[in-house]
Amino acid sequence: MVKVPEKYQERYGKADTGRLPPGVSNPVDVHVGNRLRQRRTLLGLSQEKLGEAVGLTFQQIQKYEKGANRIGASRLFQFSEVLDVEISYFFDEMPPEIRTRRGAYNTGLKDQDQEILQPNPMARRETLELVRYYYQITNPDVRKNVFELAKTLARGDKG
Repeated sequence: MVKVPEKYQERYGKADTGRLPPGVSNPVDVHVGNRLRQRRTLLGLSQEKLGEAVGLTFQQIQKYEKGANRIGASRLFQFSEVLDVEISYFFDEMPPEIRTRRGAYNTGLKDQDQEILQPNPMARRETLELVRYYYQITNPDVRKNVFELAKTLARGDKG
């Protein structure tokens, strides 16, 4: 914690505690929660099933996924085991603004662009379902054709 000299406290505040205003989720917790939801959905697990696997209610899983509750180290380890991922998976693809502790921590989220808290398109249910269905196609030729079709449609949509 940085202690600000008394003569500057009125101008700069007493200390940079790194704390967020009450009721505001920490961006790291939001990101980890999004990654938890992404992996759970990709595996086709409901919140209830994941909760059963780790001894929690689906409501608690919901709070973790929204970033409303922080996931402790032992619980994160448990999730990594059940979801068959390395612990680092939950921190992968973290936006640099969050990773470097700039922006959101220094000025308060109410003053920041809320964009860093928005899940990226890769974390949306639609994307996860599309990936799951894509890999359920067992014929490699058909799967390649679906891939090429998606690329063609995406290019045509831009023009």
